[in-house]
Amino acid sequence: MRAVLVVLAVLAAVLLGGCGLGSGDDQPGGVTLTVSRDFGDRELGRAQRDSVPGGETVMRLLQRSFDVKTRYGGGFVQQINGVSGGRLSGRPVDWFYYVNGVEAGVGAAQRRINPGDRVWWDHHDWGDAARVPAVVGSFPEPFLSGVDGRRLPVRIDCARGEDAACDEVRKRLEVADVTKVSEGLLGGSAGTGVLRIVVGPWTAIRADPAVKPIERGPAASGVYARMDRTGRRIALLEPDGTVARTLAGGAGLLAATRLEGQQPTWVVTGTDAVGVAAAAGQLDETALHERFAIAVEGGRPESLPVPSPSEAP
Repeated sequence: MRAVLVVLAVLAAVLLGGCGLGSGDDQPGGVTLTVSRDFGDRELGRAQRDSVPGGETVMRLLQRSFDVKTRYGGGFVQQINGVSGGRLSGRPVDWFYYVNGVEAGVGAAQRRINPGDRVWWDHHDWGDAARVPAVVGSFPEPFLSGVDGRRLPVRIDCARGEDAACDEVRKRLEVADVTKVSEGLLGGSAGTGVLRIVVGPWTAIRADPAVKPIERGPAASGVYARMDRTGRRIALLEPDGTVARTLAGGAGLLAATRLEGQQPTWVVTGTDAVGVAAAAGQLDETALHERFAIAVEGGRPESLPVPSPSEAP
């Protein structure tokens, strides 16, 4: 009997290995890696894999395509292709990474990759915002593949009278193959199980707890724009928090932020209905590609933060 059990155990191990359950086997579904600097202003390289090795981490994915130097026992990135963290022109700079547009909460060596993930590394000034918890530049993520390998329902919280803008948001999600979209009420929390898109002029949505920190600037929200409390003006900020310029009537803002304990909240807003419509019209992969957030003026998107004069080409 013992001999029979041993044979059965060996056969089971062989069958399991052949079924792709081993940690080294590839999982179907591709992954995209982008490396940039200055809040996505300059792309340093891209890589794409059609399948994900079992147990793949963000660190290993990065090391397969770029020259990487690490710190703290190999768990954190210090340098990619010669670009290092530290100080630049007296300002603190470092490498940060996002998976599906959501800032990672663990070191790259600990973060597992899931099929469909979009991984984005960016080297930037963090002196005015130690954290940027969510960005828009990986759209249609996180709405398509989700967060931490879990696809989540999407809820559009629409301000009264903004049906047209909300319909535009829904249509653009459908074009991007995002399903499970519902509508909710302003002020409702996302919690851990829903991705929210809040749509409406600033005067209508500013009381929302996840949205209101944008009035206090990037240190509070991670968004390099500051809405005036009256909702009539949008200050566009440079990486150090300096106001580059201010937009008024007809201006829009499309950004993402995140309250502790909740999933990201995307914000489609503006100084008025025209600005909201303009922001909704930019919910597009091309318009948002590798941007942390955008302001919209005259139908044209402007990347945020605004590059400082020393960074401008």
